Amino acid sequence: MLTTPMLGELSGSISVGLAGLGSAIGIGLVGMGASMAVGRNPGAFGRIIAMGLLGMALAEAIVFYALFIKPTG
Repeated sequence: MLTTPMLGELSGSISVGLAGLGSAIGIGLVGMGASMAVGRNPGAFGRIIAMGLLGMALAEAIVFYALFIKPTG
């Protein structure tokens, strides 16, 4: 029989897993877009890589929010 704490741990694990999946997809899309942009305009490499790294860091922060903020209910 599943107890309430066990269900809480399960729902927390699912939310962290989904956040990790979404973050990985977002980081991949940012990297793909940055590499395509550098291929089109190699002269803007510095600005593109800076914006790409910032976008990747913001996408990765979602996982940390899911890890440290526990769902209530």
